[in-house]
Amino acid sequence: MITLKKEDGPADLAGVTHLSIGVSWDPTAGSSGGLVGKLRRKGGTDLDLIAIAMQGEDPVRLAGLDSLDPLGNGSLLHSGDNQTGHGDGDDETVTVDFARVPENITSIVFIAAAYKKRSSFQLARNVSFKVYDATGGSTSQVADIWPSLLTSDNGCAVAKAMRAGANWKLQVINETGKIKQGDEHALMRFAVSK
Repeated sequence: MITLKKEDGPADLAGVTHLSIGVSWDPTAGSSGGLVGKLRRKGGTDLDLIAIAMQGEDPVRLAGLDSLDPLGNGSLLHSGDNQTGHGDGDDETVTVDFARVPENITSIVFIAAAYKKRSSFQLARNVSFKVYDATGGSTSQVADIWPSLLTSDNGCAVAKAMRAGANWKLQVINETGKIKQGDEHALMRFAVSK
């Protein structure tokens, strides 16, 4: 079993064949009260978990938004788009089957973003990124990453999996930044910078 903390540096994933990262959040009214607040809570807000497969410094595949199996072989799978944050457990999940990731993929950057227009980190509370060792069909949580509630940014680089010879390593990043909403190139540039 692995444990992950940002200050510990990259964790060796030797023996980990499947890894999942999930994001969950609670919808909030922000500073709105009354009827507007009730409508905001009911409508929720849309955060997106996105995994960007990198070939060296180049982003080449994206899991998330409307792409659920970008490598076409089940090695990088997205659970689908939750647009409200309502419900228990993780709202969106990305699972990696390391043995099936093509050799040309050197790293995978996991990002959460208020990507679509009118979505906002400020309308989401208790945002949590959970990392699971999903080896052998069981799921064991190995990290719970919480971004700051003080951020006015709309993106968070959660973690980065990096190929290390025959194995992989995982680095917790947990850094926020601004991403132009609706701009996939801005999203990919943010991933490249990590």
